[in-house]
Amino acid sequence: MSSQPPSLLLYNVNVITIEPSPPRASWVSVSDGTIAEVGRGDPPRELLGRQGVRAVDCEGGTLIPGFHDAHCHVLATASALLAVDCSPGAVSSVVDIGERLRQRAAVVPPGAWIRGAGYNEFYLRERRHPDRHDLDAVVPDRPVRLAHRSGHAHVLNTRALELAGIRADTADPVDGVIERDPATGEPTGLLLEMGGYLDGVVPPLTREELYEGVRLFNVQCLSMGITSLQDATHTNTPERWRLFKDIRERGLLAPDVTLMAGAVHLPEFLREGFAFGHERDGMSMGAAKIMLTMTTGSPTPSMEELALTVERAARSGFPVAIHAVEAEAVEAAVEAICRLGQGRAAGLRHRIEHCSECPPWLADRLAGCGITVVTQPGFIYHHGDRYLAEVDEQRQPWLYAIGSLRARGVRVGAGSDAPVAALNPLDGVYAAVTRKSSSGATLLPNEAVDANTALRMHTLDSACASMQEHVRGSVATGKRADLALLDRDPTAIDPEEIRETKTLMTVVGGRVEWEG
Repeated sequence: MSSQPPSLLLYNVNVITIEPSPPRASWVSVSDGTIAEVGRGDPPRELLGRQGVRAVDCEGGTLIPGFHDAHCHVLATASALLAVDCSPGAVSSVVDIGERLRQRAAVVPPGAWIRGAGYNEFYLRERRHPDRHDLDAVVPDRPVRLAHRSGHAHVLNTRALELAGIRADTADPVDGVIERDPATGEPTGLLLEMGGYLDGVVPPLTREELYEGVRLFNVQCLSMGITSLQDATHTNTPERWRLFKDIRERGLLAPDVTLMAGAVHLPEFLREGFAFGHERDGMSMGAAKIMLTMTTGSPTPSMEELALTVERAARSGFPVAIHAVEAEAVEAAVEAICRLGQGRAAGLRHRIEHCSECPPWLADRLAGCGITVVTQPGFIYHHGDRYLAEVDEQRQPWLYAIGSLRARGVRVGAGSDAPVAALNPLDGVYAAVTRKSSSGATLLPNEAVDANTALRMHTLDSACASMQEHVRGSVATGKRADLALLDRDPTAIDPEEIRETKTLMTVVGGRVEWEG
C-alpha cells in the first residue's frame, strides 16, 4: 500500500471487485497509482474534503477493474483504422469494396499503395473473395492490398502482384498458399498466410501515419474501459519493443502493454537481456508466441519442430502462447506442452490462443497439463453465423468452449484479437453470456457462463494468463489503480443490454485518462 496521501476518491459507486471478499464495495481511494482502500458504506469524511484529493460522486454507476485484453494486435489494428474500411458493417458486396477503394485512390498521391481492411467474404452478397480483376476494374494503375478480417488472407490487384514478384511460376511459400486460376495457373490475387511476406514488399506506414493510427487505437481503448493489453503478434522483435517504447514515451498509448516475443526472435530478446515478466520502459515482457496453422492441410510447424520450440522457450524461462484454431492444431499444441512435463514445476503458465475447436478429450488434457486458454468470445458475436453455416456439424459442438473448460478446471482468459474482431470487450462479455451471433442465432448455449464469470474472464483471468494477477485484474488494496466506470451493472441487467453499456470514466495507473 502506498504511504502517499490519496489523490483520487470514487464514491457513491457500485464496485464489482472480482475478489471473494468483499465482492462488492461502495468507494475506492487511489494513491500513487495504486488502490489505497476499498470500502463499503460512506467514505471517511476527511477524504471528501481533503485538499489535493479529487472526489468523484459516481452517482450509482458501476466500477470494475479495467478491462485487460489478453490477445490483440496493436499495430495491425492501428493500420486497419487508417485503411479503407471494408468490414461487414461498411460494405455488403464486392462492388461496395471496389467503390470504397476507388474513392480512396482518387485522393491519395499517384503511385501510393491503396490499403483496404476488414472484408469478410461470408457476409458479402457474392459470398466470395474479391480477386485481382475486381480490384483492377476500380484501381488499375496503382497497387492495392486488401486484408481479410482474419488477417490470414490478402487480395492484391495486378499492379501489386507485379511489385510483390508473384507470377504464375512463383512457388508457394512453405506455410502459405497463392491461389491460382485452374485454367491458366495465373495468380487470382488471393494469398493465404502470406502477411509476413507482404510486409516485406508493401511500404510500411510512415512514422507519422503509425502515430496517428495508434492515437486512434488509444482513444478506442480508453473509451471502452481497456486499461491494459497483451500484444500477441508473432513477429515481435526487440526493435518492435523499442517502437512501443517510443509510442508510449510520446503519450500516444495509455494502457499498459505486455509484448509477447515472437518465438523465432526469442534468441534476440535473450541476447538483449530480456526475461519473461521483466518490466522495462513501462512495459512487460510476455510469453513466446508460436504460430501453429493448418493452412497447408497439416500442422505447420511439424510436431517435432513445435516440441523443440516449446522446450527451448521453457528452458529460457518463457512460457509459450501457441496460436491453435483447428482441433488438430489444438491437439498438437497440447501434446507439445504436455511432453514438456515441467511447466508447473518451472512456475510457467503455458497457454493456447483461440483453442477454437476443443473436443472433450482435449479439454481433459488441457486441465491435466495446467494449460491456460485465451479465447475470443467476441468471435461468437461477430462470426457466429459463419460458423453455423460452414463448420462441419460434427465439429460445431467443439466451438469456443468456455463453460465446459471452466468446469474441468481450465483457466480461461479473454481477448479481442483485434483487428480480427472489434476491440470492444463488452462484445465478448455479451457473447460469453448469451452465446449469440450478431443476427441473434445461438451457438452452443450450454457453453454459456454468467455475467460475473464473463467479467472475470476479461479482467482477472486475462491478467492471470500472463501471471500478472498480483498487479491487476481486480479492485483490491495494493493493486494498480486501473479502473473503468460503467453506466450500468452488466451483472444485474437483461443480458441483451450488455452491449449497450457505456464507459463513463477510465482510470489507468491512478490517472483519469478518459471521461465520457
